[in-house]
Amino acid sequence: MQQSVTFPSGTVKYIFQSSCEEFLQTCDKQHTVLLTNEHLAGLYPGLFKDFKTIVIPAGETSKSLDTINRLTKELLLMEATRKTTLIGVGGGVITDITGFLASVYMRGISFGFIPTTLLGMVDAAIGGKNGVNAGLNKNIIGTIAQPQFILFDTHFLETLPDDEWSNGFAEIIKYACIFDADMFAKLSRNSISYYQDDRGEALKALIEKCVAWKNKTVLEDEKENGVRKLLNFGHTAAHAIENMYELPHGKAVGIGMVIACMLSEEVAGMDQKVQADLKKLLSKYHLPARFNINAAKAMEILKMDKKRIDDTIDYILLEKVGTAVVRSLPFAVIENVLTQYESDN
Repeated sequence: MQQSVTFPSGTVKYIFQSSCEEFLQTCDKQHTVLLTNEHLAGLYPGLFKDFKTIVIPAGETSKSLDTINRLTKELLLMEATRKTTLIGVGGGVITDITGFLASVYMRGISFGFIPTTLLGMVDAAIGGKNGVNAGLNKNIIGTIAQPQFILFDTHFLETLPDDEWSNGFAEIIKYACIFDADMFAKLSRNSISYYQDDRGEALKALIEKCVAWKNKTVLEDEKENGVRKLLNFGHTAAHAIENMYELPHGKAVGIGMVIACMLSEEVAGMDQKVQADLKKLLSKYHLPARFNINAAKAMEILKMDKKRIDDTIDYILLEKVGTAVVRSLPFAVIENVLTQYESDN
């Protein structure tokens, strides 16, 4: 199944329930470069043997300008031109780097994504955001540029570690919290093992639902001046603590969603039951609700967030499950809640 969506910055072809191997056989090998990490290159050597391939270390530490500089030199050695298509095969780190590198190499070349993690399939590969980190400041350097295509091959999930399943479900839970009370209820009835064991229609439907929610939001606001900000639910605090403690992205988002619920109770009048229900759901999907943070250090990083305006920051809060709002919050309000979270844990 295929569908195309046209954003202001380009048209993306979404290729669902397809085989990566079959798709790559249709690519022009002379003008295609694959970018992946060491882990995937070891797991699937057959995918890469017929292509020019760049392999980088796995993990968040690869998301840096030093990496971009090195990869630029590798593309030049491969004689990559403006006719080259760069394809990222991997999780969110690979798609972030691929999109950023392609959008700046020779002022922009074509690129596509083949996400291999659940998190990549439901969130990271979608929407056109590409970027790298600067120190502890996550995704502070980046572009908005759409890939030509995103191919979804759920067979990659057969080798996905359990922790990476949890990481992906953090983003799925995020969509449920901000947009879809029915999805929240369905996730609450099921469990992570249900989707792991199924690997069929239920999982594929969940992935396609998340893609639809994100596309709907990005279509309305590609540059994140309004409604797209809602997709940052849980991420503001998460980005502040993710690199501090070298946490997996999904685990940091789970913690961030709990902190956002605490703020929602204080500022948006959200019922305390929502936080309790969210904590139960996080536990079902093997995500932490509690973590020992240093609130003062987290605030230092949070104050450098790209959403900051003077002494306030746009924060995503819930009024109820399925209804999210953007509120400009003073840093003092956020610091009080982070301090409360620290003392509670």
